[in-house]
Amino acid sequence: MPDAQSTSHVLMIRPVRFAGNEQTAVSNRFQRLGATSSTAAIQAAAFAEFDALANALQAAGVDVHIFEDTPEPHTPDSIFPNNWVSFHADGTVVLYPMRALNRRLERRLDLIEALDLQRGFHVLRTVDLTHREEEEKFLEGTGSLVLDRVNRVAYACLSPRTDMDVLGEFAQRVDYDIVAFDAFDSSGAPIYHTNVLMSVGTGFAAVCTECIEPQRREAVLGMLKASGRNIVLLSMEQMQGFAGNMLELRTRSGEHVIAMSEAARSLLDPSQLAMLEHAGGRIVSTAIPTIETLGGGSVRCMMAEVHLPRRGR
Repeated sequence: MPDAQSTSHVLMIRPVRFAGNEQTAVSNRFQRLGATSSTAAIQAAAFAEFDALANALQAAGVDVHIFEDTPEPHTPDSIFPNNWVSFHADGTVVLYPMRALNRRLERRLDLIEALDLQRGFHVLRTVDLTHREEEEKFLEGTGSLVLDRVNRVAYACLSPRTDMDVLGEFAQRVDYDIVAFDAFDSSGAPIYHTNVLMSVGTGFAAVCTECIEPQRREAVLGMLKASGRNIVLLSMEQMQGFAGNMLELRTRSGEHVIAMSEAARSLLDPSQLAMLEHAGGRIVSTAIPTIETLGGGSVRCMMAEVHLPRRGR
């Protein structure tokens, strides 16, 4: 039986010291540092934005497993847990190699243990790819990877944070096929993570083909079309405003919803929104301007989907 594309369970990390991360800004052109607000004001804004999103997801019927960040060590990007861990329907947990030194501190085995022992999930094995950090080769979770879980295909744009060798190890150990390509923003810089230009749901795939290298563009689009999904084409402007950084989820009643930021939603035209709602479900959006501006990531980055089997099943 194939894996389900979406889940009703997500892990989220409530921030305690959110801030712009200078260690990641070199390779993340979506970050805009230099905020004039105080450290306390930035944290307060990120805290409020986090809770607004978590509450909206819970109100929509999604099970949100919230864990608190710790003040020490300082992990300014802990609000983006999908980069260090992914959870799979066969009970596999994958740990990923991170480029920034302070992002490696985000990995918390106690959270995985809590899901297993306290939240009713069943972890059967751990695939640890973090040894690749010693080689300066990285793969940052479902930021680097956009997974077609049904067909076991991983889409990945290569960048300083997404290495081909580590992709190969992931593919071998987790049994996925890889569709790799280069992608660039409007200024010609490599796009740091695949999940800002592409999202794959049960019945749709949203993708900015304009940013994909021309020689690979048709192959990537062809794979998405071959999966039988409705294709929503995004413009470069929409992609750079996080319109591609969306995630399909299920509710407890089995309905689909699509989570995205309010800024991303505002960039989509009526026909795109209608197609997403028809093929993917009701859109749940909240405003997260502080997180998007200083963190350089959006709503999809704030959630690690928990596809683990439940205990007793």
